[in-house]
Amino acid sequence: MFPTDHVGAVFFDVDGTLVPGTSSSVFLAGFLGHREELAEAEDAYAAGVLDNRQVSELDAAGWAGVPEERVRGWLAGLPLIAGIAETVAWCRRNGLVPVLATLAWSPVGSYLASRFGFHSFSGPQLEIAEGRFTGRVARHFDEYDKRDFGLARAGELGLDPRSCGAVGDSRSDLPLFASVGLSVAFNASTGARTAATATVDDDDLRGVLPALSKLVTTTR
Repeated sequence: MFPTDHVGAVFFDVDGTLVPGTSSSVFLAGFLGHREELAEAEDAYAAGVLDNRQVSELDAAGWAGVPEERVRGWLAGLPLIAGIAETVAWCRRNGLVPVLATLAWSPVGSYLASRFGFHSFSGPQLEIAEGRFTGRVARHFDEYDKRDFGLARAGELGLDPRSCGAVGDSRSDLPLFASVGLSVAFNASTGARTAATATVDDDDLRGVLPALSKLVTTTR
């Protein structure tokens, strides 16, 4: 059920934004045994050499045979930026619906949404059979799907995209940045900084709150 006392929404990226300096997939690949190969593939994606589908299929293969419940235990050690819980609480107090708009695998989005109280999450899905990952992708999800997820969620919440914001750091955020009223490049790449309406460098997510305050002011 959607909240009724909101004036906007904020879409938060995960990898490189909430998970600083790396990605949730590379973190998990450390347990799965293909960390270096995936890190190289993600660098190639950032450079525009590989597309998201290629990276996802490479990563998914390393999950074959792993029990579903084991991953949640690994995620308890996921490195996270400070201030996530406080930022989510601030958004809710100020009528902004906090949403995860991410290319991270759905177990990651599910874990973070449950832990911190995000309204909902996006992301690709891994195929599961009899409680174990098969090594195949059940649903691909790229940067344009991420944008479309954000626009669809805004529509479901009864919001104009111009009353929404996005916080992210890289190539996968650019289509969504172009579709919302406020975009915050957080500890971001050059491309994201160029595309964003605001830039913040901080080791605490609460550093974005002054920018998000402007979104609250303009939507009330």
